[in-house]
Amino acid sequence: MCGQWRKKLSLSTFVQDLTGIESMDQCRHTLEQHNWNIEAAVQDRLNEQEGVPSVFNPPPSRPLQVNTADHRIYSYVVSRPQPRGLLGWGYYLIMLPFRFTYYTILDIFRFALRFIRPDPRSRVTDPVGDIVSFMHSFEEKYGRAHPVFYQGTYSQALNDAKRELRFLLVYLHGDDHQDSDEFCRNTLCSPEVISLINTRMLFWACSTNKPEGYRVSQALRENTYPFLAMIMLKDRRMTVVGRLEGLIQPDDLINQLTFIMDANQTYLVSERLEREERNQTQVLRQQQDEAYLASLRADQEKERKKREERERKRRKEEEVQQQKLAEERRRRNLQEEKERKLECLPPEPSPDDPESVKIIFKLPNDSRVERRFHFSQSLTVIHDFLFSLKESPEKFQIEANFPRRVLPCIPSEEWPNPPTLQEAGLSHTEVLFVQDLTDE
Repeated sequence: MCGQWRKKLSLSTFVQDLTGIESMDQCRHTLEQHNWNIEAAVQDRLNEQEGVPSVFNPPPSRPLQVNTADHRIYSYVVSRPQPRGLLGWGYYLIMLPFRFTYYTILDIFRFALRFIRPDPRSRVTDPVGDIVSFMHSFEEKYGRAHPVFYQGTYSQALNDAKRELRFLLVYLHGDDHQDSDEFCRNTLCSPEVISLINTRMLFWACSTNKPEGYRVSQALRENTYPFLAMIMLKDRRMTVVGRLEGLIQPDDLINQLTFIMDANQTYLVSERLEREERNQTQVLRQQQDEAYLASLRADQEKERKKREERERKRRKEEEVQQQKLAEERRRRNLQEEKERKLECLPPEPSPDDPESVKIIFKLPNDSRVERRFHFSQSLTVIHDFLFSLKESPEKFQIEANFPRRVLPCIPSEEWPNPPTLQEAGLSHTEVLFVQDLTDE
């Protein structure tokens, strides 16, 4: 019993030296939680200090570290396997200063090199070309069985994911990292991973050695490779909701991606509902606007027809008024013309004059008019006499009955100078008929 207690005390002291825990009771409690497995206890403590879940004793469920208030991001990091046994830990501790010195000098050299020669990756000139080049190099090295790459820029992928309300998985490939080859060959090209990515999300990938990949790397700030970031529309902005770093195995990757999507699916559902509501509101508003415009056009059409009707009536009234004025002027001119003709008529011969002709006129209204004329007078005098009568028509012609003929009382091409009564063959007593030509 005493030997077992001494062994546990020795193990607690060893864990205290490796982890830096000041309390011996806490070291003993940590060992008890891991059934006195020193490797699992040390690794779990180191992971806890780094904020990384344990790889030896993972919890049954990892809570999603996402909050809409502080926008914390779910982060899952797979650390490289730690050394096992005292020999492994001894080698690890001996090599630790050399590796620290090597990476420190390398970082200083890279930092100084930036002042001498600017990083060519900082200038993005052909982002689509960078994507296509990475795709070709990936297929040449790992084959054509891989998730469907988004063939466009990072900004275009964000816009499409936002428009389609889909998850966007971003993969940054570190060409020089020791785990990149195994991750691409065994995890990313796994049939189960390919099926999940192709059916539930967009997939954008690029190498950080390319300007487009380097630009995205500067925005996402990855810590190690392989690096995956899950991006989605959250609170109306594209947000990183999950970060996966390190060499993840296919099953673990599927579980992590499914966990992130399930935890954030409600945001997409909510956004879809809001978008549908906005679309319905927009459609309703558009329909209301169209109905208003249709009503406005109908009212404008009615008003236009009313204006046209008023204008038509006004023109009709003006036309009627003009016709009345024209008719009054015509009648006035006609009356003046009758009076002028009447004043210009020669005096009527006496019945005793042997050269006189007694003519009886039968008017169109069946009335009769009698007057005497001189044989030497022109037939125009007869026409002027009839024209001066109030009951005579405006236009007319004079006809004789035996023989039946029309007397040329008005100058024409055939009779430029109308004949006299004697030349027309009239006798001392004649009956002439007046035919109305007004409507012809």
